Amino acid sequence: MKKLGFLVIFVFAFSLVYSQQSDEKALKILDKVSQNMKTYKTIYAEFGLELKNSQENVDDKRGGKIWIKGNKYKVDMGNVQTYFDGKNVWTYVKESNEVNITSPDDDDEDAINPAKIFDIYKDGFKVRFVQDRFEDTRPLYVIDLFPKDKSKSFSRIRLKVDKSKNEIYEFDRFDKDGNIYIIKIFRLYKNKPLNDSMFVFDKKKHPGVEVVDLRDE
Repeated sequence: MKKLGFLVIFVFAFSLVYSQQSDEKALKILDKVSQNMKTYKTIYAEFGLELKNSQENVDDKRGGKIWIKGNKYKVDMGNVQTYFDGKNVWTYVKESNEVNITSPDDDDEDAINPAKIFDIYKDGFKVRFVQDRFEDTRPLYVIDLFPKDKSKSFSRIRLKVDKSKNEIYEFDRFDKDGNIYIIKIFRLYKNKPLNDSMFVFDKKKHPGVEVVDLRDE
C-alpha cells in the first residue's frame, strides 16, 4: 500500500523529458500540458489506481486524492496518507496508527515531489507520439516515454493526454517485474484555496499515534 502511495506522488511529480531523438509532435503536446499546469496555483485531483500483473493473476483497484500547493502536497490513499510541508515527509498508516517522518529522497524514483509537476524540460527519457484515440468519451493523444537509463525499474511509461483540456488523463507505468500501474485522473480542480496546515501531519488528530522519526540527524 505504501508503494502505491509513493507511485502516485511519482506520477504527479513526473519529469517528462526531451532529446534530439524524441518525437517533435509529442514534445509540442507535452509542452502545452506543462505550460497549462504551471498556471495552476493549487491542484486537487481525484484518481483511480489499478495494479495489474497477469503472471501473478493480480488486479488491484483503489481510489485516492491529492492536494498540491507550491512545493507542498498531501496524498490520501485511504489507509495510507502522505504529507509534505516543503521540508519533511510524514507517512501515516491508519491500520497501525503509526507515522514515519523522513526527509525527501530525490533519488527515489517512486517518491518525487509533485511540486515539479509535469516539468518537461529535464533529461531522462525519449518521447514518442503513438496515436490519436477516443476513449472514455474523451479525445486523447497517446504518448510513450522510454527511460534513457536502462537500470530503471520500469521499461516504458504511456501517457494519455486530454486534447480539450491539455491535461494528463491517464498514466501507465510498465515495470520490469511484470507489474503495470494505471492511474486515471477522474476529476481535477485548479486554484482551490488550500491552507498550509493541511500539508503537516497533526498528531492531535490521531490519539496514541506512534511516531517513528527516520530523518538523518
